Amino acid sequence: MVQFKLKPISKKAIPEALQKAKRYRLIQEPALAESICLDILQADPANQDAILTLLLAITDQFREGVSAERALELLPLIPEAYTREYYTGVVWERSALATLRQATPGAEAKAHEKLVKAMDCFERAEKIRPSGNDDAILRWNTCARMLMRGHHPQHHKQGE
Repeated sequence: MVQFKLKPISKKAIPEALQKAKRYRLIQEPALAESICLDILQADPANQDAILTLLLAITDQFREGVSAERALELLPLIPEAYTREYYTGVVWERSALATLRQATPGAEAKAHEKLVKAMDCFERAEKIRPSGNDDAILRWNTCARMLMRGHHPQHHKQGE
């Protein structure tokens, strides 16, 4: 593998770089967003916006086989308990969706397990959420609806 010494960005460039990373996520170029976030974090390791954007860029790549572990490794960098619980739920929810799309044997059981983990995280986040912030409830409801619609192992019985 070829190795290069990466060039650092200046702290002044961080706000614009962060906007670029978010745009790359919007146009479905998560690997580019990830790279920019890594550059930002080299210049400012505690930049919460870059950490969250990086986490989401990694989850955008779950469909391509990127492991949830890569996103989960970022969670200790989030000091605020609500945000950490909420985004842990997001990682499990998005991992469940990617697992369902794979449609491999056992995928529904794995996705069910991940959705339950996500719901547990959203419930913990709900208990400590800021006033007026119902994002964790919205995500919990989404997971619940997926499970109620049959995206779990009990849905597909023999012969159906």
